[in-house]
Amino acid sequence: MTRRKSALLWGAIGLFVVLVGGQGLVLLGSGLPFGFAGLFGVAAAVGLVVAAAAYRFEHRLARKGQA
Repeated sequence: MTRRKSALLWGAIGLFVVLVGGQGLVLLGSGLPFGFAGLFGVAAAVGLVVAAAAYRFEHRLARKGQA
């Protein structure tokens, strides 16, 4: 698997984790401190940060045998 594809998949995982967490808050009755549009914005930002971090650091971990 290429570094780019791996980073994009990690970014997608980060995005979905935030979306699932937001849905969990709604289902438990806590609600969101912002609307669903805000949730998608936060999820997109988290996905981008996770993808960038995975792309940046994955090769270092692979070199050390930790990935």
